[in-house]
Amino acid sequence: MHIPDGYLSPETCGTLGAAMVPVWTVAARRVRKVVKSRYVPLLAVGAAYCFLIMMFNIPIPDGTTAHAAGAVLVAVLLGPEAAVIAVSVALAIQALFFGDGGVLAFGANAFNMAFVMPLTGYAVYRLVSRGTSLTSRRRALAAGLGGYVGLNAAALCAAIEFGLQPTLFHRADGTPLYAPFHLSHTIPAMMLAHLLVAGVIEAVLTAGVVSYLQRANVPLLRINHKAVAESDDDLPPPTRLRWRWAVVGLGVMALLTPLGLIAPGTAFGEDAPQDLDLRKYHLDAVPEGLRRYAGFWHHTLFDGYGFRNDANPTVGYLVSAFVGIAVIVLAIAAFFGLRRLVRRVSSA
Repeated sequence: MHIPDGYLSPETCGTLGAAMVPVWTVAARRVRKVVKSRYVPLLAVGAAYCFLIMMFNIPIPDGTTAHAAGAVLVAVLLGPEAAVIAVSVALAIQALFFGDGGVLAFGANAFNMAFVMPLTGYAVYRLVSRGTSLTSRRRALAAGLGGYVGLNAAALCAAIEFGLQPTLFHRADGTPLYAPFHLSHTIPAMMLAHLLVAGVIEAVLTAGVVSYLQRANVPLLRINHKAVAESDDDLPPPTRLRWRWAVVGLGVMALLTPLGLIAPGTAFGEDAPQDLDLRKYHLDAVPEGLRRYAGFWHHTLFDGYGFRNDANPTVGYLVSAFVGIAVIVLAIAAFFGLRRLVRRVSSA
């Protein structure tokens, strides 16, 4: 679902990036209502979780791949505003350091996965879980359903963004300038992969984590659900917040990321221009705009989560996973540190 540079027009990227500016502004202001200082590590853990889960590519029967994103789980635990920040940070690190998603297309990717996905999924979660206790089984199922709907809503947005390019941006003779896929190509390709496979994985992971926390760490669920009844039997709430288990979980996920290399093929719309089947789209050459902007960012640390010339891909994936976690933690710490500094200066 990561849109590379060149597939969307500069106008599309600029519009979606501009749409995200007020979203990021509101999220940054509101996130402090839930994410207090002692919960900042949890936000970093959430961003790292999103980063890692996107490295696990899932094979799709039509020869492409897809992946879960984790945005709705972060929204359930820390609130949708926190999910906007966490997923945006993860996407920025992926684009800048690992070449996963374009730098010019960052606003579009953030719109789909850091805005549409967590807010849509969280709305479904709130609707389905209404009137239930914090440890109700229906609440875990609601989180899973929210994850499924949220991921597919993001996939649909990406499909529409791809599919409108040849209609809106083309030469006088009809030759597309950017993505050559029409809606008749993009919607079936994206939705088949996410409705039948990736969405199911997203639902199972989201519901599974919430269900585990209901049994083992209710205080973590309480962060974003202060007014929700503890249980159907009004059990007294535990007082100790145990979150360090998440660090172990991230470590295990990082060690397992090479499993993402098993998936054959690439995700729809993420091929390098030279790998496109031009005859399938009735083209003789790569679209002009796609050729111009593809690979705009040349300063990745581990392009494609690996070393140059694809040397030692398993080691490259492992190193990328741990480097990504470290950079995300530093980015989240810098974000909150800068915000605190600005508040001190403005109040001085």
